[in-house]
Amino acid sequence: MIDFLLDVASLIKQKFDRKRLERRWAKLRQRGMGLGADVWLPASTWIDPDYCFLISIDAHCGFGEECLILAHDAQMDEFLDGTRVGRVRIHESCHIGARTVILPGVEIGPRTIVGAGSVISRSLPPNSVCAGNPARVICSIDEYLEKHRKRIQVGPVFPCITSESTRDERLRIAESVRAVSGYVIGGRTAELKGHGGTPRTPQWFSLP
Repeated sequence: MIDFLLDVASLIKQKFDRKRLERRWAKLRQRGMGLGADVWLPASTWIDPDYCFLISIDAHCGFGEECLILAHDAQMDEFLDGTRVGRVRIHESCHIGARTVILPGVEIGPRTIVGAGSVISRSLPPNSVCAGNPARVICSIDEYLEKHRKRIQVGPVFPCITSESTRDERLRIAESVRAVSGYVIGGRTAELKGHGGTPRTPQWFSLP
């Protein structure tokens, strides 16, 4: 009985968290922030609240947990009574790793991947893979995708994990990647069909 009640409470919390996330997306747009469709912008992504109208995120972008997006720099305010502000433009199909810091006045992408923990203090070119502090180009996205495309061909490869995946399926993955990385295939396809576990901005979202 206790397990059943906990399951029900967990389901209610999931629905509540989803509604709160959707409400946050709507509020950011009301305040003037550009936010396109099919964007994964988790609750832990900190958006500059007073200057979100200077921030624009195009369609199909994704953010890891605990990223910071800043459109102002007030470090000199005590001395100059002034704050620097700058636009932040993140073009379509950019994917930003967890705990990345994006500073004012930068433009990213399109089709740019940024490694976790990076600090983006200057604009990054399109079709690139970048990382570091400050973030810099590591390789082109075509080179990056080709490397992983070849690795997928030799495996190990697994179907995407869902809430219905069995214990044996999870154990098989854990055992297979003990010594070498593998790939889970089909997650993006599942999301496009509405079966994925990552909430994204609705398709009717479009930039102003």
